Amino acid sequence: MKPQLLKVSNNLVNSFSARRDNVPYINNRWHYHEEVELIYFKKGSGTQFIGDSIKRFSSGDIVLVGAHLPHYWKFDDNYFNEGETDHADVIVIHFCENFWGNHFLSLPENKGIKQTLEKAQRGIQISDTNRKNIASIMELILVASGSQRIILLMEALLEIESSAKEKQLSSMGFHNNFEDSENDRINAIYNYSLTHFKRKIQMEEMAAVANISPNSFCRYFKTRTRKTYTQFISEIRVGHACKLLIEDSLNVKQICYESGFHNFASFHKHFKIITGQSPLSYQKSFLRK
Repeated sequence: MKPQLLKVSNNLVNSFSARRDNVPYINNRWHYHEEVELIYFKKGSGTQFIGDSIKRFSSGDIVLVGAHLPHYWKFDDNYFNEGETDHADVIVIHFCENFWGNHFLSLPENKGIKQTLEKAQRGIQISDTNRKNIASIMELILVASGSQRIILLMEALLEIESSAKEKQLSSMGFHNNFEDSENDRINAIYNYSLTHFKRKIQMEEMAAVANISPNSFCRYFKTRTRKTYTQFISEIRVGHACKLLIEDSLNVKQICYESGFHNFASFHKHFKIITGQSPLSYQKSFLRK
């Protein structure tokens, strides 16, 4: 399963890249790069893939993605509709781990930053009040110049280091397969699944999408992703259900069928396995905030 290698654009003026994206389709595919990525979704929601982790992302989320770790943010369909009032607003920072020199991270004072970058090899999600501080720092980096940019980046990494609630995303056993023949296959599987998850998807369909035999598809998918396709599609469906529960415009039974589950018992079972909560408990925990 080979993600696309992307070259992050940079210039001779700055040692690392910082930009603001206001469209939802920048690098909107399964990809990786040699730079570490720090991303802040000021506005935006959709499905997040990092290594073998699948979950929803939403406005306010901040993620640190290590070098060469494949990732993909698929914005919800409403961000692509013509005339839609929802617009993406994303700040993205890319930097090489050694851009400040080969020995900088070996300094004893920088032990915490080094450990943070090591954790980022599996992806780090920040989920506490530190997010506001990190978001403010990232906004400042966009307009800063000179040494101040580097100081601010260090401050952002120190905030991540001190975060009380950080979650590593991809499993320890995730290993990327860099075979050239797999360049676009995972994109085809992900995009087809995200488009059709609300109905029952036959394995024969997915085998055709992946351009392999039906007998080989399940084995192929599990060896590449460390999960069955059934688990994978359930995670997408539960992620969509989480979005609808937070929006609170449908009742739970409607959300069950709108998310692609075909009976209520199955919906409850898979929702609790994946989130650790019942649908109603999950909804209440958000509505209380």
